[in-house]
This record gives sequence, structure tokens and C-alpha cells, in this order.
Amino acid sequence: LILITDTVKLVFKLLKHNCRIPENKTQNPMNQPHSLYIGIMSGTSLDGIDAVLAKIGPNGEAVAMEAVSTPFQPELRKALFELQSPGPNELHRDKQAGNALALAYADAVKQLLAKSKLQASDIAAIGAHGQTVRHQPQLGELAYTHQTLNPALLAEKTGITVIADFRSRDLAAGGHGAPLVPAFHAQQFSSTEDIAILNLGGIANLTLLPANGEVSGFDCGPGNILMDAWIYEHQGNTFDENGNWASQGKLNTALLKNLLADSFFSKAPPKSTGRDDFHLAWLQEKLGNENHPLEDVQATLLHLTAHSSLEALARYAPQTQKLIVCGGGARNATLMNLLKSKSAEFFQNHLEITTSDAEGIDPQLVEGLAFAWLAWAHQQKRPANLPAVTGSKGPRILGACYPA
Repeated sequence: LILITDTVKLVFKLLKHNCRIPENKTQNPMNQPHSLYIGIMSGTSLDGIDAVLAKIGPNGEAVAMEAVSTPFQPELRKALFELQSPGPNELHRDKQAGNALALAYADAVKQLLAKSKLQASDIAAIGAHGQTVRHQPQLGELAYTHQTLNPALLAEKTGITVIADFRSRDLAAGGHGAPLVPAFHAQQFSSTEDIAILNLGGIANLTLLPANGEVSGFDCGPGNILMDAWIYEHQGNTFDENGNWASQGKLNTALLKNLLADSFFSKAPPKSTGRDDFHLAWLQEKLGNENHPLEDVQATLLHLTAHSSLEALARYAPQTQKLIVCGGGARNATLMNLLKSKSAEFFQNHLEITTSDAEGIDPQLVEGLAFAWLAWAHQQKRPANLPAVTGSKGPRILGACYPA
């Protein structure tokens, strides 16, 4: 009996170590050795990997302590891009890409630990989203979402517990499984003003944070995804730095109207989207046989992102006083200037537009920081979805744990 009791105690101790079940929630985790998390994000744009070291306090307040950004190796980027569409031997290619992505994530973690002068044992967990290659939330009970990644391999290579697969639980509860970040935005950015967060990654999504009222949010359309695809197709560049190419073109109003006619833009939230909906073939179909100047198409895609984002904000939160922009699009000076000038059409010049820099967070790091927070929320057994955002039946604890 004594031997069995000791064995049970040992097993429970190991479980607490690996999945970090807090021994005493009244203690301040900021004073404990495991208040540090790493969030890893590689977005729809397939431009690279952001790994963020986060220090998370007892109530979930998160601070980015350090970060590294690494580009995708061309072979991995190509493999992930090709998985966005059906193809031969798809299951094998997906698993191979998931392994390669885990190794790339592990290398980013190694770099981040070295830069921070930390050991793997200093980190409570890694929150890793993986790379979305399919997102089909509209299929009812047969709905699914798939993020390529091998979390077990990532845990093995880093020696750190990994929390991954954040969307599936919400999807199982009838939600879209996306967007994932509004709960984190509410934690970090809530104010006495009516504010909104616009995340301009590959896809654009809005989080609405009224001073008095329920938090909501939704994907509002393409962010950088179409602009990145167009410039890569015609110039071989992975993105349009500062919108320089777009600034050389002219808006084609007829084309913009045609793009905005897509049914996604008129759908009411909750809604989510991705490369399943917005991709180069979709754009080519909208272009038809007309011979548009290439730079005019790029300029029109820039307007599509700005117009669809502001129109959605004006429709669902016209009282918004401040819009905080984050994601890679916040570094596109041409896009930011267009958002500011175009906002007068929708908000009569009473909307302040800034970036998350003003809130003390690098726009490029917000999503990585969010996934560190989502890992923390999983370990705290804290629901991290918002039913008003995703349409799920109720709050759910997100993610699956892969112990170190």
C-alpha cells in the first residue's frame, strides 16, 4: 500500500511538472520560476516565423520580453504553399511539412533562448499555432480545421511542454475556431474608450472592445494575403515593402467594386476566412480577361484591405473612437496612410488610428504574444474562446498539451 501511494504521488508530481498545474493559485506566478512562456506564430502570409518570449502575470497580463523572427527556408515555404490546394500524395506531404515546421520552430526557440540567456527549464510552455492549410467551419457537424505541425516533435526537440491545436475545441462546440486573438486583445487593450483592434496579417480581423458592452470580433477579409500573392507572382518578392509597388499604381474602382462583391463581405459575424477563400486563383477569376496594369492591381488590392476593414468596423462598431493596428500590415506605410485618409468616408474624421507601438507592443509581435497567452490560459484551465466572436455554444479551454 505504501509503495502504491508513493507511486501515485510520483506520477502526480511528474504531471504537475510537465503540464504545469499550479500548486497554489493564490501565489503570484510572476515570482515563480515558470511565469515565462514562448509564443510562436507563422501566419497566412507564409513570410516567416515569429517567436516571442512573454512574461505573464497572475491575472494574465503579458509583456513581450524578447523576440526573434526567422524567414522560412524556400523549400518549406513552397511545401506549405502547395498544401493550400489539393494535390497528389497530400497526406504524406502534409506530415513531412509538419515535421519540417516543428524543426524550424525548434530552431527559432533555440535562438530565442540564447538571445535571452535562458534554459528550456525556465519556460513553462510553448504556445504554437502551426500553419493553417485548411479551414472549413461552414460544414456543420463535419466542420474541420487543420494546422500543419508536429507538436510532439517540437516538445521533443526543445525539451519544453507544447500547447497546440487551439482551434479544434471551439470548432467542436459549434464555433468557427477563429479568430483566436480577441480574448487576448481584451486582456491587453481594454480601455475607457470604445476601441477596436485591427490585425493585418495574411487575413484581416477585427476585435471590438466597447467601453461598456460585450467584446466581439471577426475576420473581415484579406489583409496582406492577396498583395503578397500578386507581387510574388509578378516580381518574386514575398511582400510589398512599405507598399512601394502599390503606391506606383492607381486604384481601379470597377475592379475594387467587383472584388467587394464577394459574398464573404456581406456575411454577418460570426465569420472567419483564410486562404481557402482568398487566393490567387480567386483574384484571377475576378480579373477575367482584362489586361490591367500590374501595379494598378496591387494598388487596388491595397484599397480592398483598407476599404473592407473600415467598412466592417463602421457597420458593426460605428461608435469606435480609436483603431489600434497590429500585424505585418502595420509596417506598410502606404496602407497605414490609406487607412487614415479613407477613414473620413466612414467616420467623419473622429476615428483615431494608431499602431500597437503606442500601447508598448511591437505590431509584429502581437500574435506571437497572443499564443504565449493562449498557452498560459490552457495551463490555468481558463477558457480562451469568446462565443460572441466564434459562435460556439459556450466558453471552452483551448489547445492540447504535449508534455516535455
